[in-house]
Amino acid sequence: MSIKVFKFHLNNKLCNFISTPFEILIEKKIVMGELDLLIKGCLAKDRKSQNALYQHFCKKMFGVCMRYAKNREEAEDLLQDGFVKVFTKIDQFKNQGSFEGWVRRVLVNTILERFRQNNHLYAITNIDDITEPIAIEDGFEQIAATDLLNVIQMLPAGYKMVFNLYAIEGYSHKEIADMLQISEGTSKSQLSRARTMLQEMLKKKSIDKAIVA
Repeated sequence: MSIKVFKFHLNNKLCNFISTPFEILIEKKIVMGELDLLIKGCLAKDRKSQNALYQHFCKKMFGVCMRYAKNREEAEDLLQDGFVKVFTKIDQFKNQGSFEGWVRRVLVNTILERFRQNNHLYAITNIDDITEPIAIEDGFEQIAATDLLNVIQMLPAGYKMVFNLYAIEGYSHKEIADMLQISEGTSKSQLSRARTMLQEMLKKKSIDKAIVA
């Protein structure tokens, strides 16, 4: 069984935390009050606390990364980079709102930065002050999660980014425009094209399944 070792520098000191492969990872439940202790441990650069915090949030945050990534390998890279930032910036969490929401915003910021680098966009703003994520909309609620994830990953990078931010994370076109330094009209256009492509791909997928059946 392979073991993935995540490495990151904290105060010029190389630390590691180890996780089992995602396929067999069992989310570690944190009991009431334990999260605060783990946060304090992470502030003290305690490796056991870092590992426990990672194990608790890993699967859920990996799902976030998978929606934006083009494949599993890229999602794992995004997850690793995101948790590096979680641990290096954990002192910036001010107990305003949920800690999980803060972790998610750090991950999404990491994804936005990678998107900017790969797509030559203008500088993006930090999204720490933007509202919490909301449930998926746009009429895709009845579609199997795996099918929706598969087709989302097939979208062009710009369409995928805007669709995820708007339809899944719950940001407005104005917020997306600010984050990506594009116009609101461009955000709306990218979303419209993403919806059309998703509907076409899901329709084709349904037809293919019917033929196979």
